[in-house]
Amino acid sequence: MALLSPFSEVMEDEHELPPGSGPRGSRTDRLRNAFRGIKLGVRGHSSFFVHFFFAALVLAAGIVLHCNPVEWCLLLGCIAGVLITELFHSAVETIVQDLDTARNRISAAFDITAGAVLLARLAAALIGCIVLLSRLIEFVSWRSDL
Repeated sequence: MALLSPFSEVMEDEHELPPGSGPRGSRTDRLRNAFRGIKLGVRGHSSFFVHFFFAALVLAAGIVLHCNPVEWCLLLGCIAGVLITELFHSAVETIVQDLDTARNRISAAFDITAGAVLLARLAAALIGCIVLLSRLIEFVSWRSDL
């Protein structure tokens, strides 16, 4: 039985893994597989477009508002957290997409990952708003003093 991925990647044997994916693979192979995983996760889901769009807005706002290093760490950590959570959600969705057995448990697992994505988005939005609004208030008060 071949494993079919929604990303048009076919593995001939379900026990066959890409080179270097095992614990003894070279670092280069593992890094290559990690980048391949990111590519497959991002390509497979349109929600990444929305995430990248808002990430670009946050980065632009951080530049305009002259965020300090701690604020940049918070903003970038939030962006990364959302993208990482979305990749995990994408992975689970890929695994359970064509499974018909144990439908209730699969549905529950998928709902749990969707909930994780929602919490990551909400936390990132809250932290982003706190950082950027505080910078905006400081920026506006500085401009009004001129």
